[in-house]
Amino acid sequence: MRAKTTVSEIDTQIELLKEKRENMVAKANERFALAALKAGLAELDIPDAELNTAFAEIAARFRDGEKRATSASA
Repeated sequence: MRAKTTVSEIDTQIELLKEKRENMVAKANERFALAALKAGLAELDIPDAELNTAFAEIAARFRDGEKRATSASA
């Protein structure tokens, strides 16, 4: 039989997961910032709305590629 989990144990787990999430987000931010620098995006004066649109299009392109790769392997 499994021992009961206390509220404080759950709170500790939540805090650890929050820290893990923050670390993952920070690493992703660094990765994309470095890619943007290498591509020369930091030197360009591009409005945020245009950047967001461009990144959404890139994400869609890669998501579509994942769907095709998954269907081809099935």
